[in-house]
Amino acid sequence: MSLPITLFGVAAFAAAGIASAQNYPTKPVRILVPVPASGTADVLARMLTPSMSSQLGQQMVVDNRGGAGGMIGTELVARAAPDGYTLLMCSQGPIVILPHLQKNVPYDTLRDFAAVSLISASTYVLVSHPNVPFKTIKELIAAAKAEPGKINYASAGNGAPNHLASEMLKNMAGINLRHVPYKGAPQSIVDVLGGHVPVIFGSIPQLSPHVKAARLRALGVSHTKRIAQLPDVPTISEAGVPGYEFYAWFGMLAPAKTPRPILQRLNEVLLKSLRVPETASQFEAQGADPAGNSPEEFAAYLKREYDNTARVVKAAGLRVD
Repeated sequence: MSLPITLFGVAAFAAAGIASAQNYPTKPVRILVPVPASGTADVLARMLTPSMSSQLGQQMVVDNRGGAGGMIGTELVARAAPDGYTLLMCSQGPIVILPHLQKNVPYDTLRDFAAVSLISASTYVLVSHPNVPFKTIKELIAAAKAEPGKINYASAGNGAPNHLASEMLKNMAGINLRHVPYKGAPQSIVDVLGGHVPVIFGSIPQLSPHVKAARLRALGVSHTKRIAQLPDVPTISEAGVPGYEFYAWFGMLAPAKTPRPILQRLNEVLLKSLRVPETASQFEAQGADPAGNSPEEFAAYLKREYDNTARVVKAAGLRVD
């Protein structure tokens, strides 16, 4: 006798979800960015929100919640109500890297989130302070082999994408560099500019102005080919580490169990925003290629990235240090 009641309850719940999705949104939507202001995820989120806000008829508010390599902000979204009013602008750091590097991550990537869309993939550039003795990738490798563990590299934090990019370089080049994690990209870049740490991987928008102003020296880019923003900078693969390739990607997630109609509405609005010519130009200036796909495609991509990163971490023997 309880089965019909249970089925009725499920049907009523589903109907309520559809009804709420049809009226969505009726108040401002918060996009939580788990890095400090001026980080790449923050910059991309602020590029997208004007168009998305206009289409939705409600303000989209960017909320920066950095710390713990992005885990603090990411957990907030994992624990938020699945109603479409709290979203995550994610990078692979806290989503697919940290879960394989650190114990007791307070969320399950594949269980606690619903995919909206992949947003972009970005090339990284490896830079050094102008006063360090090495001027090329090959010279960096030679210096690191001459003094194993003596050369430091900065990152935006344990498990950040540039942490993984650096560890991949170490593994493929057969060198030992010492990791210096920071609480976000801005402070790490400041310390490299100040000469306190000699090298760092970072995004094109963060580092290319300093390269062009000769405050930093570009050693190589992580793309398979040279990029328009830094045409004279070789790829890391051609500069001394054959086969090296790394991209930082960004996407939008919602809490698990967010109604499908809400995910679809957000996906439609996001894809239209990515196709706005002005937005596409802004992305290009940031060294980011606009992506965009369906929730199902992004969910599958997320699973592949999660599994692939697990293999890279295991093969390279990476750990949080």
